[in-house]
Amino acid sequence: MNPRLDTLHPYPFEKLRALLNEAGAPPEGLAPINLSIGEPKHAAPARVGEALCNSLQGLSVYPATKGDAVLRQTIAQWLAHRYSIPAPDADREVLPVLGSREALFAFTQTVVDPAANALVVCPNPFYQIYEGAALLAGGTPYYVNADPARDFGCDWDSVPADVWKRTQMVFVCSPGNPAGNVMSLDEWRVLFDLSDRYGFVIASDECYSEIYFDEGNPPLGGLQAARRLGRDDYANLVAFSSLSKRSNVPGMRSGFVAGDAKLIGRFLLYRTYHGSAMSPVIAAASVAAWTDEAHVADNRHQYRAKFEAVVPILQRVLDVRMPQASFYLWVPTPGSDVSFARNLYGRTGVTVLPGSFLGREAHGINPGAGRIRIALVAPLAQCVEAAERIAHFVQTSA
Repeated sequence: MNPRLDTLHPYPFEKLRALLNEAGAPPEGLAPINLSIGEPKHAAPARVGEALCNSLQGLSVYPATKGDAVLRQTIAQWLAHRYSIPAPDADREVLPVLGSREALFAFTQTVVDPAANALVVCPNPFYQIYEGAALLAGGTPYYVNADPARDFGCDWDSVPADVWKRTQMVFVCSPGNPAGNVMSLDEWRVLFDLSDRYGFVIASDECYSEIYFDEGNPPLGGLQAARRLGRDDYANLVAFSSLSKRSNVPGMRSGFVAGDAKLIGRFLLYRTYHGSAMSPVIAAASVAAWTDEAHVADNRHQYRAKFEAVVPILQRVLDVRMPQASFYLWVPTPGSDVSFARNLYGRTGVTVLPGSFLGREAHGINPGAGRIRIALVAPLAQCVEAAERIAHFVQTSA
């Protein structure tokens, strides 16, 4: 067996299941409410289902590894419209993938040279695929702790030069998971300058890009930042996006990578052997999703209503702030985040994720400790009910 498998940490939700078993069953008469996992629960767009049903003939052919040409062109046009940039070259700079999770993992295997004592820089806390992908590629993760003073962004200048010299890849996530922070143009400038100096690749995870609260100020994307800074070839940059959160279709497994044509070309070579081509049926449904913004605006409206209802309730007892984007609240707890989550479930039936499960001990601390992540994915009424239960729990636990 591959010995690198033994380096993997338990997934956060494995740890959460064990924790909830410790808590025991919640009181009778309280329906459980799960706000721990970022799985969208809003209805999928009808047009996507219709496109699926109308494209079943695609089941009779092998899909192309490079992806459907119409879908690639559609994605290029969506990027141009969303980020006010020239449309990327659909033939060389865009590649459909089976969701951003699959692509983030596979791309890491393409980039990392394990013989070079490689480091992979990750934000901390982080989406656990970053770490697992680095470890299984033969790299070593280096964690940059989220800084509350930077709205939970990373201080890239704090990374020592000897670390950068060994770094082959940097993961960024904007809007961020778990804090919903958005990278500024100045942050991108710093990271691009470091990439130019040390030669590492930037993997920009942007799966929450379409969940934000100010319709007139959508989050800045990596390709957009590159263009604003004159990096028209997207050198050493690949952006990852997905329909899962944007269009409420996590079961479709559809997304894309876009950016540096040289990197996309090498990734395509890897995928030729990896065997992860998108079905023509899913490609047709994806075109239907990417060419409609009405359902995306409605999706944002539903999330906005939840935040507007939930945040004031929680602010009565906890230091809760609205994120810049995403559907998470990153909430400080009175005392241990693990004890808080366990006792909350045992007394109220509400499930949240301890922040320390999303982070690693690095530079003397686990920056996720003392916080919980609340995913406002349940229906509005359930989110409000959960917030009331959490507030009561905090008040009666003081």
